[in-house]
Amino acid sequence: MTYTPKSSPPPPGPGLPVLPAVPAQAAPPTPPPGNAPATSTPPTGPRRTAFAEGLDQLRSAATTEPGRLRIIGALLALLVLAFGTVTAWQMTERAAAADDVLTRSQPLSSDAADIYRSLADANTAASSGFLAGGQESAATRDRYERDIRTAAEKLVNAAANADPDSPSTATIGKLNRLLPEYKGLVERARTYNRQGFPVGGAYLRYANEKMQQQMLPAAEDLYKKENQRLAADYAAATPYPWAAIALGVAALAALAWAQHRNYRRTNRVLNHGLVAATATATVVLLWLVVGHTLARAGLNDSFDHGVRSLNVLHDARIASLKARGNENLTLVARGAETKKVGEETYDAYDYDFGTDIKALATHLAAAEKLADDASGERPVTAALGNMQEWKKRHGAAREQDENGNYQQALDRVIGAKDATGECFDGVDENLRTALAHEETEFKRAAGDGRDALTGMPAGVAALAVLGAAGAVLGIGRRLSEYR
Repeated sequence: MTYTPKSSPPPPGPGLPVLPAVPAQAAPPTPPPGNAPATSTPPTGPRRTAFAEGLDQLRSAATTEPGRLRIIGALLALLVLAFGTVTAWQMTERAAAADDVLTRSQPLSSDAADIYRSLADANTAASSGFLAGGQESAATRDRYERDIRTAAEKLVNAAANADPDSPSTATIGKLNRLLPEYKGLVERARTYNRQGFPVGGAYLRYANEKMQQQMLPAAEDLYKKENQRLAADYAAATPYPWAAIALGVAALAALAWAQHRNYRRTNRVLNHGLVAATATATVVLLWLVVGHTLARAGLNDSFDHGVRSLNVLHDARIASLKARGNENLTLVARGAETKKVGEETYDAYDYDFGTDIKALATHLAAAEKLADDASGERPVTAALGNMQEWKKRHGAAREQDENGNYQQALDRVIGAKDATGECFDGVDENLRTALAHEETEFKRAAGDGRDALTGMPAGVAALAVLGAAGAVLGIGRRLSEYR
């Protein structure tokens, strides 16, 4: 094998510079032998959270114009979507409450008033039939049966629409239990009365006691609860949606600022995407304010010229029924029930009749003031005339009874001509006409209020999505100029 020696570097040629030698790198230190400890690395700090890292990235992005544009686009889209979401949510709640006013709570309030009226009228018809004795007319009997049937049907309807745990449910259950008990007492009173037994009057007074002290107070309580429910629905439907309005103003302000910024940096007047987003936000805000204002006006009108009049007319009708029942029972009891007021002693039922007539006059005067047109005022004025004539005829009947002329007094109360019953029927019929008119007025105004909100939640949500998309596209158009 031939040995070849290592070649030496050639000597520098003429004209070539001599480069200095590069020193060799020192070898890494040899690890200590044996069990000597190794050198430890310096400790690191705790790991940063994702939020902190994201915030740093956001700050880093905000140092460049594309990054700032992306942030502005995201905030604009989020603000427009938040505006649409809150608007849709608040309008959904108000539309549902307005619909409940028209289709649920007010009809149930009227049903509760009808339950009270039917029970009071049944009690009046029962006492009228008792006074007629064996000559009770078929019309009086049919009226009593119709009232009992109406009360039972309205109670079933109220039970179907009441919440299981609501206070109304317990009241309805109580009335359903008392109604057959009352009917049984009336039938016993009629049976003994036809046979000529005086105990029939005691049974009728006991039935009236159950009606006056238990059933009518329970029906009045149900009526008040349903009116509270109606008031709660009005309170939920009419307040202005301030949160949505504030977000709408903020969204428009942000969009205006973004377009002004775009104009200052590019000298371009319009950005189609941002203009579209501004237009949709403006439409939503105008729809919100105008639509809710119209709905509020309609609902307030339905309350002022519908519900208030209906409540007063219901109260007037109830007072007239109670007055008629007490007038009849004055002749049934024939002085057996007395009431002491101060130093004076009065016939209990006649004293209550006077109280009820005063209440009737007060309610009719209030109803006349609330009537806002001739169609509503005319029947109330006629009812006032009937009431005044009723008081005159009642005074004449009481005079005959106090003079011992029971039959003449009876004829002046339930007779076929010039009796107080004619006046009572006139009051009741005129109040029925006034109630029908005010019910129509309520439905028209409440329907207008509800219809002003129809379609708003869905329409607002769709426009908000379009507005957010416009904001993103408008900013995206600017970003494309940097690519």
